[in-house]
Amino acid sequence: MYKVALTCCALLLGLLLPVLASATELYRYVDNKGTTVLTRQGVPPEFIGKGYEVLNDQGRVVKVIPPAPSAEEMQRILADKERASSDVQLRRLYSTPEDVERAHERKLAELDGLIGVARGNLQSVRTQQANLQSQAADHERAGRAVPANLLAQIDSQKAEQARLKGDIARYQAARKEADSRFKADHDRLKELLERNR
Repeated sequence: MYKVALTCCALLLGLLLPVLASATELYRYVDNKGTTVLTRQGVPPEFIGKGYEVLNDQGRVVKVIPPAPSAEEMQRILADKERASSDVQLRRLYSTPEDVERAHERKLAELDGLIGVARGNLQSVRTQQANLQSQAADHERAGRAVPANLLAQIDSQKAEQARLKGDIARYQAARKEADSRFKADHDRLKELLERNR
């Protein structure tokens, strides 16, 4: 019986101590009118984002909760974090600016190769289409109807030309983007290495 009562007292005391400790804390914040408020009740939710101070029972500041960052500050913080992460990745990929230049040249050569192949294929398709149209013209000159399969082949060659032109435009855009990105990486790595000297 004595042990149960002692356990209950210890439990009750354990529950009350945080309440008693927090009862001695004071909260200082500024309200909407610019008035400094000192309270034991805690900071109302609408003022938490503006920051506040926690004081002990002697009136000394024991904790400062800074204001929440503005939307612009938050955007800058996120941009800084992203930049730092990007810098780490850049340092992992390349040791020197010359490494960036070599990767740059390889990427442009790869894209130039793809553009060259697509242009060669486009020229081949144009030649095939010209041959098919010549055959269609022969049928028309002879007063015969152009066979449906010949017309379908011509349409197919036109569609293939459109696809290849789209591929070429995509590769050219990728080349331009890669060129810009590698130049930016080169300059940034150079800046980072100079900063660490």
